[in-house]
Amino acid sequence: MPVTGNQIKAARALAGMDQKALADAAKIGINTVRNFEGWGSAIVRGRLDTMQAIKCAFSAAGVELLEDGQASSEGRGVRLREKP
Repeated sequence: MPVTGNQIKAARALAGMDQKALADAAKIGINTVRNFEGWGSAIVRGRLDTMQAIKCAFSAAGVELLEDGQASSEGRGVRLREKP
């Protein structure tokens, strides 16, 4: 699933994570997080395993990264899942 730098930044905010916390949770370098967020509204180009690690870290924090049209009529986004 393609992800933008802005989605990563927004997901961090929903999860209450700073860049270091995301890097630690995903077991990646903080510079990777900074670089990915620097893509802004563009699709981040990175290693598949790195993107998967970021998605897993957000999932563990209860945050979903949404594809274009997944939750609304248009646009990418993020959402906080309800706790069971």
